[in-house]
Amino acid sequence: MTIDQDEAPFAGLKVLDISTFIAGPAAATILADLGADVIKVEPPGMGDPYRYIHLMPPMPASEENYCWTLDNRSKRSLALDLKNKEARAILDRMIAGADVLVTNFPPQVRAGLRLTYEDVAPLNPRLVYAEISGYGGVGPEANKPGFDTTAFWARSGMMDGMRAAGSPPALSLAGIGDHPTATALYAGIVTALLRRERTGKGGRVSTSLLASGAWSNGCLTQAALLGATPFKQVDRAAPPNALVNSYRTADDRWLLMCCVQEDKDWPGVTRAIGRPELVDDPRFAVKPDRRLNAQALTAILDEALGAAPLEHWRTRLDDERVTFSIIQTLAEVAADPQLRLAEVVIPLADGRETQAYTIDSPFKIAGITKRPPGRAPGLGEHTVEILRAEGLSEAEITGLRAAGAIPQG
Repeated sequence: MTIDQDEAPFAGLKVLDISTFIAGPAAATILADLGADVIKVEPPGMGDPYRYIHLMPPMPASEENYCWTLDNRSKRSLALDLKNKEARAILDRMIAGADVLVTNFPPQVRAGLRLTYEDVAPLNPRLVYAEISGYGGVGPEANKPGFDTTAFWARSGMMDGMRAAGSPPALSLAGIGDHPTATALYAGIVTALLRRERTGKGGRVSTSLLASGAWSNGCLTQAALLGATPFKQVDRAAPPNALVNSYRTADDRWLLMCCVQEDKDWPGVTRAIGRPELVDDPRFAVKPDRRLNAQALTAILDEALGAAPLEHWRTRLDDERVTFSIIQTLAEVAADPQLRLAEVVIPLADGRETQAYTIDSPFKIAGITKRPPGRAPGLGEHTVEILRAEGLSEAEITGLRAAGAIPQG
């Protein structure tokens, strides 16, 4: 379904995306989804290094630049050398007319480029300046480089907690912390825009990968803050709760059982596995005994669930309304019809002969249709178009080329 961009909530909003890799660009993408004109400012030559991340092992091999598509769709690209005096004059002109500036360069890089809040705020008192850092903007680690693997995943305690007993910590998946951090920044931007509507003043919005990681791991972090007994890594064969555990099926697939309301779910589990007599087994009849005998119950469930393939258990567990999930492969996720029906995965409007898809930003607003996601821009693709819209003449654009401020072609 197409949308008249005059009806989009952020139609007419001008956003300068002066950020790299994932979290900053992804926050700007959410604004683009809702109609904003997002200008991706990149250095000439190689552009944003994120353009090439899909080529780095262990990322999935593909001729498609899937990372760039996801986090830079529906934007326009301006190739501008921010170290060039003439280019800087153009950027200042654009900042003066912008609504939002997104950046995630380290503080010392921002200072060198004169892109700190203190540098740009005098140019535009209505500007919402949105920044992401690895570890927060103050303290001895303010200048420390951080990625979601380090600042979000490892530093937050999730890397330590998300492993089986006796196993080494596992690397996180690409973007696992960047995308929730982007959503947090988007929330801050929208709040600042609401304040601007009321006061006429812009302001500064900040988040960090570390803050997002602590929030994502908030239950366990809050427990530690209040002095709770530290958790132990779980041994799958002897878990604290056999009804919140993973099980292998006969066709070497896995499912995750998650019976949080276990007194309600336990009878259904026994019927689903064809062992209704277990309801009256004194080892498992009440919750404390199921906890005490979790290792024995896990062995019973291992044997039962390992005797039939995944599709069999999908039907049986669904019929008994047991809370569980198939542990899907990425290929299955991409083909999952529920993601399309729920419009989590949506068509990519990029002019291809065969339909391609992308992932929608993770919320919906009743009565508002988001912009159909367009293709991500080539490096500097819209440079001349943007400069003309800023009022530059052809002679001025030629002069910027001669000065090395923008690409030659």
